[in-house]
Amino acid sequence: MAKMGLSPIYQRPRTSGPHPQHRVYPYLLRKLAVERPNHVWCADVTYIPMRRRFLYLVAIMDWATRKVLAWRLSNTMDAGFCVAALEEALTRFGKPEIFNTDQGSQFTSFAFTSVLRDAEVRISMDGRGRWMDNVFIERLWRSLKYECVYLHAFETGSELKAGLGRWITYYNTQRPHSVLAGRTPVEAYRRIGQSDHGGHAPHDLMIKQAA
Repeated sequence: MAKMGLSPIYQRPRTSGPHPQHRVYPYLLRKLAVERPNHVWCADVTYIPMRRRFLYLVAIMDWATRKVLAWRLSNTMDAGFCVAALEEALTRFGKPEIFNTDQGSQFTSFAFTSVLRDAEVRISMDGRGRWMDNVFIERLWRSLKYECVYLHAFETGSELKAGLGRWITYYNTQRPHSVLAGRTPVEAYRRIGQSDHGGHAPHDLMIKQAA
């Protein structure tokens, strides 16, 4: 494959790992019905290959509506770009009741968890090695890579940022989801949030949860 100028499509470097001195929080989403915006947010980091190098991408997602609330690129795995994305999401969209991540050191760091604690957000973390605990953002990564990243050999960080920005805008505003009754994440975020004073989803927009 190398002689033909081809490369396999698969995940290569690990993007997160636990830090032995950081606190790990319990997983709070098991059997929890998440049916409204800002009930649960989630975040994850993934590896984005380019023509000659790679960058890391973090995204903050609303669990119920699948809307991408904020994202950032970085060439390092420190917590700074994750904190920046979190602060942007909190500024633009208020705060969730629960925030779920894996046990990666960026998310267990004091810099990240202190922002959540200061905002009085409950912190939830996946069981170690249990990617299904954060399944919706894992599905986002697959779609983003197969529909955007793997189809373009981005040369520079600015090209990658522009390409990701276009795709995420398309995903949020134009791509319908069957689980959202054919609505886009932006439409679902607005509709569910305005459905009634209790914040519950209408019957045609009940959100299916992972087992």
